[in-house]
Amino acid sequence: MPDKRIDHILAWHAARCPDSPAISFAGSAISFAELESQVAAMAGWLVRGGIAAGDRIAIYARNHPESFITLFAASRIGAMMVPLNWRLSEEELAWQMQDAAPAMLLHGVDFADMAARLAKTVSCRTVAIGDDLAAARKDYVLAAEDGAGSADAELLLVYTSGTTGRPKGAILDQAAMHANAAMSHHAYAMAADDVVLNILPLFHVGGLNIQPLPALLLGAHVVIQDSFDPAQVLRIIRDAAVTQVTVVPTILGALLASDGWEDADLATLRMMAIGSTDVPVALIEAVHQRGVPVVQVYGATETSPTAIYQTAEIATATVGSIGRAGRACEIRITGPDGGELPAGEVGEIWVRGANILTRYWNNDAASAESITDGWFHTGDMARVDDDGLYWFADRLKHVIISGGENIYPAELERVLADFAGLAEFAIVGREDARWGQVPVVVAVRADSSLTAEDVLAHFNDRIASFKRPKDVVFVEALPRNALGKIVAGDVRALLA
Repeated sequence: MPDKRIDHILAWHAARCPDSPAISFAGSAISFAELESQVAAMAGWLVRGGIAAGDRIAIYARNHPESFITLFAASRIGAMMVPLNWRLSEEELAWQMQDAAPAMLLHGVDFADMAARLAKTVSCRTVAIGDDLAAARKDYVLAAEDGAGSADAELLLVYTSGTTGRPKGAILDQAAMHANAAMSHHAYAMAADDVVLNILPLFHVGGLNIQPLPALLLGAHVVIQDSFDPAQVLRIIRDAAVTQVTVVPTILGALLASDGWEDADLATLRMMAIGSTDVPVALIEAVHQRGVPVVQVYGATETSPTAIYQTAEIATATVGSIGRAGRACEIRITGPDGGELPAGEVGEIWVRGANILTRYWNNDAASAESITDGWFHTGDMARVDDDGLYWFADRLKHVIISGGENIYPAELERVLADFAGLAEFAIVGREDARWGQVPVVVAVRADSSLTAEDVLAHFNDRIASFKRPKDVVFVEALPRNALGKIVAGDVRALLA
């Protein structure tokens, strides 16, 4: 096996099993030899176009093989890929573009107008994904051995919601990708003959790195879907002989609620990975009844994302545990002073290993605050038992997880800060049968005529629709502690 540069690993598989399917998309399959050829062409074309080591290449598109082609090409030339969340508002995306300052923006044809506007914010080149791009690069070749990339180069810049209202760009290097892949191979007992179905968005580290990229680095077959439809997913599992798939609770709930679930042919499916800690036990048990283990993985964008995970054995024996420490990293449960706590006590999860981010982009203060002696502070709470199994407790930073997306109250509160009709307010998560949680505004009116619709309308066009609060609850006063600080836990209790 070659070094930790992921494009070297791809080239190795292309030489070893050239005709094996690498990626299937829209009814067509790309072999490993064909994938390597497209990566070599993309890398050569990028270099000819002036893209150099350290430059950023943004990609703004629905799930497409081009995400992997771009990532491998970036690895070859030493550049960084910046996946953009197409669900965000224009204002949010523009901020990320300005922060990352990419030299090029690749975009789906259905996002052409938005891409043009975003590119103007940084004066970068836009290129549509499709036949024209394939034709433009077909005469270029940059072989793996000729690339300027290195095994320790920074490769992926991914924005994660920030607790202060602005996202942070987490940088993952080649080693992080390699370490994460090794843990995925272990967690899911992944083999070269696996067929991995990808339905999560590739702009998320979870969608990209929990299974699809590790599968390609093992020489396995990845089937990419650009949208989610329960009936279609069940049909693909049967027709493509899918062996593994990653879901989030919202997707899993939709699959279980679909008309075809009870009779679905799951004969080839030997595992579901679920990228969430807050999974209703009833959902897990419903899948287990079909003979398919649901394997939970815990982590964050900053951990690539794998840090703690179940195996199939743990998943079926101890429902509720999030598993054991990943093979490629260390886990510590810490108290407020950073000291390690004994088994059974709840504290913050710290992670150390090759899988954690190198730094936050353009944010030295956040890097220093979040990383201590190589330990990344997750902001999540858990305990470890005497058997080394971890049990998730709570989110220290009060993140709201809605449909698999992280939503931070402070970001929403920043949007509401200039709304004149409220005396005071807080935003918290409320349990929701469909989405897991939804954000809710809890507020004291300054104007008695103010309605919930007035408050909710303030978020329109200012933030992504999936982040917008779904309800407003008016109260006489917000609960505060002795120091006058609003207590989020007590605010959530008002919703009960």
